[in-house]
Amino acid sequence: MTGGDVSRVSPERTVVRVSVGSPREQRRDTLAGEEPLEVRVNGRSLAVTMRTPGADFDLAAGFLVSEGVISRTEELITMRYCAEAGVDESNQFNVLDVRLAPEVAPPSPDVARAFFTTSSCGLCGKASIDAVRTRSHFDLRGGELSVTTATLVALPERLRAAQRVFDKTGGLHAAGLFSPTGELLVLREDVGRHNALDKVVGWALREGRLPLRDTILLVSGRASFELVQKAVMAGIPMLCAVSAPSSLAVELAEESGLTLVGFLRDPSMVIYAGADRIVDSLEG
Repeated sequence: MTGGDVSRVSPERTVVRVSVGSPREQRRDTLAGEEPLEVRVNGRSLAVTMRTPGADFDLAAGFLVSEGVISRTEELITMRYCAEAGVDESNQFNVLDVRLAPEVAPPSPDVARAFFTTSSCGLCGKASIDAVRTRSHFDLRGGELSVTTATLVALPERLRAAQRVFDKTGGLHAAGLFSPTGELLVLREDVGRHNALDKVVGWALREGRLPLRDTILLVSGRASFELVQKAVMAGIPMLCAVSAPSSLAVELAEESGLTLVGFLRDPSMVIYAGADRIVDSLEG
């Protein structure tokens, strides 16, 4: 058994399907896995989040980037599942300890306080636009990123085609990172959209890719303040969503120099901030 065991990512259950006028049908159904993950930093509990098992190391690393604790690969020394006394066998893959480099300051009391992060909400209300602007290690303004409208409208289908677990369950959010030409660099799925994005950012940190300049982030749901916050903290200049952004998400995008696109569905989109990075395909 591993942290990303298929039986935990997409467990099966017996269900009863009912259609009016037809006999009831009993069958096996695949669900989207959801379990708690406790993240510890240097042995001290930092957070508990509900997530879909799998890519837990990426999730923890991305969360620490989003919180401004780390921003460089070398600041993260080791990560391991906990199996010490007090962690029973069924939970040993639900407790993860992260060791930071000696020179890295521990999470501030604001971050390190005990809190529970739901898979749907993220860190709702915890951050402000000013806090994100002052804590981010990366400046989004400037840069060379330029993307055509034709490239952007093709991304949702590419994201959907790569969602393997969603095909089984129909119940997971996705976050995908693309190149300016539309090449999928990495995709992560999770029952929580914030977790899916943290997994993408954590992958980038562990691969030594931060800041994520010249990349496009696409999320499968709406663009909330927290998702814009996480994109800014990772140095991602463009965030696209297939649904609507919130008012605070648009404000933060404008303040941070992030290009924010909503309702991205072939053949159209709505640009809420940073339109200069998007080039109409008819103009080349």
